[in-house]
Amino acid sequence: MSPLKDLVLKNRSYRRFHEDQKITKEQLMELLELARFSASGANKQPLKFLLSCTRETNNKIFLNLGWAGYFPDWDGPKKGERPTAYIVILGDTTISTNYFVDHGIMAQSMLLGAVEMGLGGCMLLSIKKEQLKKELEIPEHLEIVLVIALGVPKEKIVIEDAKDGEIKYYRDDEQVHHVPKRPLDELIFNP
Repeated sequence: MSPLKDLVLKNRSYRRFHEDQKITKEQLMELLELARFSASGANKQPLKFLLSCTRETNNKIFLNLGWAGYFPDWDGPKKGERPTAYIVILGDTTISTNYFVDHGIMAQSMLLGAVEMGLGGCMLLSIKKEQLKKELEIPEHLEIVLVIALGVPKEKIVIEDAKDGEIKYYRDDEQVHHVPKRPLDELIFNP
């Protein structure tokens, strides 16, 4: 297996972490450097990043996130399993109001870098944006686009083939997280 494919396979949406294993500001800066060198539509580079690895700021971010759409009764990881760092991706509207797909490209670059560091993460789009902007004192011209939660993964995730089109992720009785993926032949369009 190629080193890149190995990183991609290890890069899952982890939602439970070893909260006692901290991430440093230096590690976050290394991940941000990967984002900085990633592609940007029209090379406008309109994204800014709020980095958090302190308990106080992490808690503010945590309380404003939704964690798993297919688990509506789950409010996210319990204490002891919460992320130890976050990267809040912000769109600078003074540069552009069209972020193209920059946030996805940069998030993937940072998450692959996190995997290489022995970390894991999860991209979150279910965000109480106005409340979080207020609590983090984010200026009006910066729009919250995406949040990446980071930590040392505490859960096991298994990729499996989707059966009968069922793609909802689930946890089994041992709390192993299963992620069904559509078979390769279903992804190819041949007219």
